[in-house]
Amino acid sequence: MTLTQSLLLIAALIATSAFFSLAEICLAASRRLRLRQMADDGDARAEKVLALQEQPGHYFTVVQIGLNAVAILGGVVGEGAFSPYFTDVYGNWLSPELAQRAAFLTSFVIIISIFLIFADLFPKRLGMNEPERLAMRLVGPMQLLITTFKPLVWLFTRGTDLLFKLLGMPTQREETITSADILAMTEAGLRAGVLAEREQQVIANVFELDTRPVSTVMTSRDRVVWFDKGDPETMLRARIIAEPYSAYPVCDGDIDHVLGYVDAKDMFQRVLSGQPLSFDQGLPLNKALVIPDRISLTEVLEQFRQAHEDFAIVVNEYSLVVGVITLNDVMSTVMGDLVPPWEDEQQIVRRDENSWLIDGVTPIQDVQRALDIDEMPHTDQYETLAGFLMYMLRRVPRRTDSAIWAGFKFEVLDVDSHRIDQVMVTREAAARPPESSAAG
Repeated sequence: MTLTQSLLLIAALIATSAFFSLAEICLAASRRLRLRQMADDGDARAEKVLALQEQPGHYFTVVQIGLNAVAILGGVVGEGAFSPYFTDVYGNWLSPELAQRAAFLTSFVIIISIFLIFADLFPKRLGMNEPERLAMRLVGPMQLLITTFKPLVWLFTRGTDLLFKLLGMPTQREETITSADILAMTEAGLRAGVLAEREQQVIANVFELDTRPVSTVMTSRDRVVWFDKGDPETMLRARIIAEPYSAYPVCDGDIDHVLGYVDAKDMFQRVLSGQPLSFDQGLPLNKALVIPDRISLTEVLEQFRQAHEDFAIVVNEYSLVVGVITLNDVMSTVMGDLVPPWEDEQQIVRRDENSWLIDGVTPIQDVQRALDIDEMPHTDQYETLAGFLMYMLRRVPRRTDSAIWAGFKFEVLDVDSHRIDQVMVTREAAARPPESSAAG
């Protein structure tokens, strides 16, 4: 065989190997969601690719047969094509035996390099760029090869399936899509500029609803503004002016005996129409939706939907009122700063680059997000920043008490009747190992 014939045969083998490499990476990298969209649009080739992804055994068997056969032939042809010429060249300086060995090594390196670049790296990188489009173009020839080599394919596939069964491994790819997969895609979209940062955060917040309990968002018991059924009109007016909200619980004597709630819109309408603000003179009292304090925000939304309500009383296992929650509270969690809070003060105020002033009842997830802390210790033991400090200090904190975690110092600034009002968080000059300290 002449050098020209050998080079043409090597080129053909490289093209064949590149075809199989491209077919392999395209099927593996093709996104099922994208293929499903194409199939729904009427592309029959996308359906074929999806079917091969469901049962890829025969497909990859043909690929491996082709790749290994070409690799063996390429080595034989390449060594025979180049070795004689390199032997003559090296023979001018080396002994015949050393020249033959050097020529073989040189031919081997050249053939490996050519096949690695043109038959492996280049086609695989090309396939990663547009895997779905290329997979649909190659599915026809690959199905023809699967039919042609069916006896060999059957033999090798059965042997591989037997090995999988012996090892107790699944023979089909798991296609379950989790929330983590979707969040990873949104983060990739953020980096690629497809999604804005705020849009990506809204999507992440939606998935967080299923893990956040209602107690992390509700207005806590000590902050609930409620009316007694016997309050005079002057007191109701004064309380509305001082603390305006969309709805107010109405109780009988104390907050744990809730009779219902009154909507602020109904009160405003009565004021504008000159009617008295009194529960015994026609001020409408709505039946309150009561929910447990251990359900998630997703379940809260479902109960709001079923009851056609946007206000609920939150109780604990002892039927004591622990807070109230509104639809606006839940939506504020999803939309972040797109939905303004009813309160005048924010729970997290950034003072400068390295310090924050945070309310003690702030949900610990919001604190983590604001400080960019990946992990907090034993988050199943508490829900708020105040709970974190109690866990770290192992007692009820006092003013000037502090705890250190993940390079941040959490210092108690104000305590009101054992309730932590304000916490100063400062970034330490250098990150320290997790530890806690107490003073005072």
